[in-house]
Amino acid sequence: MTTFRRRDRTWSGGRIALAAAFVMMLVAAAPGRSDAEALTVVLDQAKLVKVPDRIATLVIGNPLIADAALQAGGTIVLTGKGYGTTNLIALDRGGRVLMEKTVRVAAPKESVFVFRGTERQTYSCTPKCERQIMLGDSDAAFAAILGQTAARNGQAQGAAR
Repeated sequence: MTTFRRRDRTWSGGRIALAAAFVMMLVAAAPGRSDAEALTVVLDQAKLVKVPDRIATLVIGNPLIADAALQAGGTIVLTGKGYGTTNLIALDRGGRVLMEKTVRVAAPKESVFVFRGTERQTYSCTPKCERQIMLGDSDAAFAAILGQTAARNGQAQGAAR
């Protein structure tokens, strides 16, 4: 066991680790500037965000996590494409930064995740539980639902002709 001595107190390695963990927990829980300015969007959903009118270019740090489309009248459509955090930068015609935000993509609150060992399947339970395709599901569950959806869409397109 490691022991540190400071003034007339003795601190063991375990106490120091516990104190460090407590301090890190407080820092993580404190609302920071980026948390206050973060935009949160739900996976596979779109959100309208009001932005300055002078925006000419939108930059998304990781397009696998989110997508943004500029609309007339100072609005962007922000779409959650994958779990995680990325950033959004808005530039004017001169290349000046008008806005920079953190973008977080979260799971839908009404989703229920069922685990069978390491296999995961997602259900949407509003108002009754039905299987849905969600990133992170097991390959078998994902492929089965995707196949059924593709077959159904194919039949719908064939019937429309």
